[in-house]
Amino acid sequence: MPADQRPRFGGLVSEGGIRFAAWSQAARRLWVSIFDEQGNQEIERLELQPEGEGVHALFVAGLGPGTRYGFRADGDYAPDRGLWFDPEKMLIDPYALGIDRPYAYDWRLTRRRGEGLDTAPLMPKAIAAALPKPVPAAPPLFQPGGLIYEVPVRAFTMLHPGIPEKLRGTVAALAHPVVIEHLKKLGVSAVELMPVTASIDERHLPPLGLRNAWGYNPVTFMALDPRLAPGGIMELRNAVAALRQAGIGVILDLVFNHTGESDRLGPTLSLRGFDNQAYYRHTPDGRLANDTGTGNTVACDHPIAGEMVLDTLRHFVRDAGVDGFRFDLAPILGRVEGTFDAEAPLLKAMGEDALLADRVLIAEPWDIGPDGYQLGSFPPPFLEWNDKYRDDIRRFWRGDAGMVGALATRLAGSSDVFAANGQSASRTVNFIAAHDGMTLADIVRYERKHNQANGEQNRDGHNENLSWNNGVEGDADKPAVATARLNDQHALLATLFASRGTIMLTAGDEFGRSQQGNNNAYAQDNAITWLDWAGRDQALEHYTILLSTLRRAVPALSDTRFLTGRPPADSDIADVAWLTETGAPLDQQSWQDPQRHRLVMILGGDSDDERRLAVLINGDRRACTFTLPAREGFSWEPAIAETADIERPVSGRTVIFMIECAAAQAGTGEKRNGGR
Repeated sequence: MPADQRPRFGGLVSEGGIRFAAWSQAARRLWVSIFDEQGNQEIERLELQPEGEGVHALFVAGLGPGTRYGFRADGDYAPDRGLWFDPEKMLIDPYALGIDRPYAYDWRLTRRRGEGLDTAPLMPKAIAAALPKPVPAAPPLFQPGGLIYEVPVRAFTMLHPGIPEKLRGTVAALAHPVVIEHLKKLGVSAVELMPVTASIDERHLPPLGLRNAWGYNPVTFMALDPRLAPGGIMELRNAVAALRQAGIGVILDLVFNHTGESDRLGPTLSLRGFDNQAYYRHTPDGRLANDTGTGNTVACDHPIAGEMVLDTLRHFVRDAGVDGFRFDLAPILGRVEGTFDAEAPLLKAMGEDALLADRVLIAEPWDIGPDGYQLGSFPPPFLEWNDKYRDDIRRFWRGDAGMVGALATRLAGSSDVFAANGQSASRTVNFIAAHDGMTLADIVRYERKHNQANGEQNRDGHNENLSWNNGVEGDADKPAVATARLNDQHALLATLFASRGTIMLTAGDEFGRSQQGNNNAYAQDNAITWLDWAGRDQALEHYTILLSTLRRAVPALSDTRFLTGRPPADSDIADVAWLTETGAPLDQQSWQDPQRHRLVMILGGDSDDERRLAVLINGDRRACTFTLPAREGFSWEPAIAETADIERPVSGRTVIFMIECAAAQAGTGEKRNGGR
């Protein structure tokens, strides 16, 4: 299908009426149910006509934008054979562009056929929409090497005092000047919005009085959640435009690996009722495959499912203007008959599509299926979340033995992962904390998870977090503990901003947000996850801004090319040198010393500015005097003026940035700040 062509399925508004079209290879009959303006009363039920190859469609004259509708399907009902047809189940259009109310879990949605319940009153209705003119084509603002800022829309804005109350918790709030000002101060290249498409709570949450606050449990893929975007696609489009005007791109975190229909005990909401055998993968014995840990797995290798994924991506590019996408449990998109294949048709189609080929594509490169860990295996231009970076940086700053070599590899772009097949640039997305797991502040406050609020007796979430508490678990009123924790946060942030390749910071980690040790806060739509703007650590936030300013001023930090240890063609200065604290090159014995916790990385400048940048890392708890190699005509000065220099011993658990300045300019404010 040409990239500029609209999807062939859904409630397609045209002059004079609406064409309703859906796909099912196994259904014998399909109907469209038309509802009143409130979406409560079914006023007409019309049978779709088979058009061949699984397409069922009907043009209904006289209907227009705003029409509420749903589908029904009939055929064999044999769950043991993967057949779930039941005309009493009202089905949401997989191509719905909007819904009139949020999805709400109700156990009655799981009833078996023949138990006498029409589920229409329990379901939202799709809203037929006349789409606006496409957003004018423009290349993405985000470029690899930039700073991605992961944003949970609701939690990010709920407590912000500068945002009007009526906007809090919504996508529209992201366009507010106070939000844009914060993002610009941080030097954010793109915000990565955690799912804003409509999702449903897992069945165990309502009895606990909880709801899914993250949104990683979709039913359909295009409709935005009315709680997050009551203005629908235009609300997202306007927010994208406002952020883009400020120089900030938007990346959507999308979930194509599973849906909220869950396992065979789950509700029938959409794909299951249309054609369960086609839309979901099954094991050889007929059970739903569960490579996601959520009960089902979308069969992305089925042509009709792949078409739906591509149509969704095109929709958000064409109609909202987003820079790109992050894919949750991305190996699912590349599984062909259950096995991951980097050349899978869907992955290739993304890279070859005229509308998608230049978009930012980011993979979370693991699922829980066979050979589900695929870090480094996605084809360019996919960027990949790098959990090896996360774990190695945490291990180093926790004080684990023998981590200096791993630290250097992660600082340099993880060539051990991404340099295969002759690739010259890293596709890493470096991060220390993300939505899933402990916050950056909690990494240095808690040795153990504290997930009791989730109602699962602290059984959920990872047990090993590579975290430490600096002597006291949780809150502490000892000044020495507070100082140690602050120093550790400084060190973790400085390491992130000193790392080659793309970096990602989760919203609030720049000012010390805590989730009280909860490392799986997906069900906490409350103060545990809502960012405390009034109580934020403004000094830590200021330090993060300084780090970001330095990173933008020194291209060597955000460069994605792998380091070689040799001078580039236009310079006589090596692109990197790895030194001990005495200024000597690290030899094999030093690299392998399990007790070594100190490292110096010196990055060469570019052809326009050959000043070197030194990153001094003291992971020991003892202070240390560092010596840097001298160069005639230059002297070393702090690259961030508000931090210590090396004229006195560098304290323990610290990262210091030093930059070369021409001797005549040493000590000037501009040069001390690393300005160009």
